[in-house]
Amino acid sequence: MLVLCTALAGLLLLLPLLGTCLWPYWWQDLVTSTLVIYQGLRGLWRLQRRPPLTLLDSFLEKARSHPEKALLLFGEQVYTYRDIDRRSSQVARALRDLGLREGEAVAVFLPNVPAYLWVWLGLAKIGCAMACLNSHLRAASLLHSLRSCGATVLLTSLDLQAAIENVLPTLRQEGFRVFYLSKESPTEGVEPLQSRIDAASTAPVPVAFRGNVTGKSTALYIYTSGTTGLPKAAIITHTRLCMMASILNVCGVKPTDVIYTPLPLYHSAALLLGLGGSLEVGATCVLRSKFSVSQFWDDCRRYNVTVIQYVGEVMRYLCNAPKRENEREHRVRLVLGNGLRVEVWKEFLRRFGPIRICEFYGATEGNIGFVNYTGKIGAVGRTNFFFKMLAPFELVRYDVEQDEPVRDERGLCIRVPPGEPGLLVGKITKASPFHGYAGDRQKTEKKVLRDVLKKGDVYFNSGDLLMVDREGFLYFQDRVGDTFRWKGENVATTEVETTLAAVEFIQEVNVYGVPVPGHEGKVGMAAVRLKEGVDFDGEKLYAHVSGQRGKS
Repeated sequence: MLVLCTALAGLLLLLPLLGTCLWPYWWQDLVTSTLVIYQGLRGLWRLQRRPPLTLLDSFLEKARSHPEKALLLFGEQVYTYRDIDRRSSQVARALRDLGLREGEAVAVFLPNVPAYLWVWLGLAKIGCAMACLNSHLRAASLLHSLRSCGATVLLTSLDLQAAIENVLPTLRQEGFRVFYLSKESPTEGVEPLQSRIDAASTAPVPVAFRGNVTGKSTALYIYTSGTTGLPKAAIITHTRLCMMASILNVCGVKPTDVIYTPLPLYHSAALLLGLGGSLEVGATCVLRSKFSVSQFWDDCRRYNVTVIQYVGEVMRYLCNAPKRENEREHRVRLVLGNGLRVEVWKEFLRRFGPIRICEFYGATEGNIGFVNYTGKIGAVGRTNFFFKMLAPFELVRYDVEQDEPVRDERGLCIRVPPGEPGLLVGKITKASPFHGYAGDRQKTEKKVLRDVLKKGDVYFNSGDLLMVDREGFLYFQDRVGDTFRWKGENVATTEVETTLAAVEFIQEVNVYGVPVPGHEGKVGMAAVRLKEGVDFDGEKLYAHVSGQRGKS
């Protein structure tokens, strides 16, 4: 009996070692899967309550529990949780006085400034959705984005005065009300709103102002480029907002962390993960007006940053910067983002120290995402049995030339084996919905793939080729269709073609992305056919593109 007990005890001691040898990531898989399940169930429980507890309520909880803690740092400015709560209440009341009510959308056209946060929370307090316009939009693209979200009110900044005045006649003709977040307005037809905000009460806003909000209500519209050409307003519900903000919990971010966000707030990464994640966790966020290579590590030391956000280009710029003697003198322990190339990943760790890198994959509007929680260099995420149960997805064979999935004799898609690139598709279910885009159902339908593994099933088409290896790690391969990625932005070739085709001497144009050594993504290239008997005029082309650009 003693021998048997000893043998069993020895076997129990050997099991973890044996598991590590056979399944080296079993413990990380178990811990992360448990955390994802917990965060998901917690989020659903909060949002199914009446009234639901949204991300706004998470922020209000933090504002009550530690009101004097710094929430936002911007240059020399420090804003506590209490400050942001009070300012957002003033915004909420000022906007209510303008006649805005629950369920309406308000377009926000702002650079990276602290007001972005209290405007967002102020709108949430009265149950309004915020449409986050890319601050580089101009002319036709700006007008299209405004129309597609259904907003009739536009909040903007004096920093964008020229862009506003360029489209103001059309905006006034179509009934838009435009406001500067300033005390004075140099533009006829644009009202200053700041004095109204300053005069409003800082008292808590009644919950009744947002009494009908549920998890399915629209919280945000975030714009993404696609094959339709002009930006599309992706619908972000309160449930999706909470799920995306909780990614920071999964990555191990704590309330004591200071998160550095140099990315534009009109993108989901900075707004939902950077600011939204800070609200969910109860951390401090450092916001920059724009990314600066020369100031990056100085900022990290100045603010005692522990977590930084990136896109692939940010990391490459840092690695290409001249070396400094103090570049390892910082407190950064975690970086998280997407688009990091293998060679840049290795160089970053070599130069700046043993920092944990948490690469993730996901589309703003998509119903599927991955996190590389193990630190495996080059992988955008990891999948396992538990994850596929929670969020079913497939990698299916894709014909790049025909620009469509390959189907078998039954008309169904074909799974690819490990090691072969395939189109990533996520099954659309009640637990993993796809809410699509505002303004045009056809845009939403184009992202839906039917009859994938069986007749009648429905999947979200990511438009990306990924590859999974035999260990379950996923690697990004390429984008498909009429888009390419450059400097962290998705570029729609059709949008560029439409702009170039309006030039008087161009007969035909074809735009496509080409890889450039040492750079992330692809750079745009245009092949043009001139009208007969007309010469190419570079100055006219530049003037036209500069005046009509959708993005800088």
